[in-house]
Amino acid sequence: MKRTKGGGMIKRFRYLMTMIVFLFAIAVGVIHADDIGQNSDKVTGSVSAGVYNRYIFRGYELSSKSIVIQPSITVSYKGFSAIYWGNIDSDEHPTQSFIPDREGKKSFNESDLTISYTYSIDKLSLTVGYIYYGTKYADETEEVFLSSSYDILTKPTLTIYRDISSYPSTYINLSFSHSLPVYRDIILDLAASFGYFKGDNAYWKTYKDSTGDYTGKKYNALHDGKLQAGLSIPIAKTVLVQPVVQYWFPLSGKAKRTVDGHSYNPNGHLDNTWVTGVGITFNF
Repeated sequence: MKRTKGGGMIKRFRYLMTMIVFLFAIAVGVIHADDIGQNSDKVTGSVSAGVYNRYIFRGYELSSKSIVIQPSITVSYKGFSAIYWGNIDSDEHPTQSFIPDREGKKSFNESDLTISYTYSIDKLSLTVGYIYYGTKYADETEEVFLSSSYDILTKPTLTIYRDISSYPSTYINLSFSHSLPVYRDIILDLAASFGYFKGDNAYWKTYKDSTGDYTGKKYNALHDGKLQAGLSIPIAKTVLVQPVVQYWFPLSGKAKRTVDGHSYNPNGHLDNTWVTGVGITFNF
């Protein structure tokens, strides 16, 4: 992603949202404590960390020749959820989609906050939410999203994301997932997803050979695909180890296109890319 100078207001908002998440966690924790021994809904959540060979976001390669560590915390209560997610790059190197904030050094370069609410009707679940992307390698930005999933075989889920801040755009993702028992309590988790992207402001203008610059039409294309397989291996009652492998690929000629050695998409063209790693999750 192109990196530009971030505003102080956005940074202050980042700290505000962090405080909101912590206060939310404390509040639901108190409610949970009061509910012990009663037949009311309880607070649930998880703490996890993953180690991977790459960081890929919607097909864009945001790390290279390094290891990434991705911690996360989730707290949920009666349909409301708050999620913190982070990315630590062990040795930042530039890619076609990524300008490091500390090239050649370790960097805790992203901290994201998500707040959402899910309402279920029989097998149908509807979720509305907000995401704050605290990125050091690009302008911090915000998205709102709406998701719908149906609890049948493959659990189809359609999610629409709308960037309302630094990079006005719409991203639509259709995903499927299914889990199968393998041996005793070990589960095989399979997933696939497919994305469509539409840029809406001058940032998303595509590369034009006649001008030698990003002056073409705004990027609009079938974008990224992902196939994923992993295992959920319980090592204690509430602890899972989850090795995973992902295969990312462009969904269209526009997504992988280059013009005179430049990516048609201003954020970089998409390649066929493998991601491998392992995570550990503690559920509560």
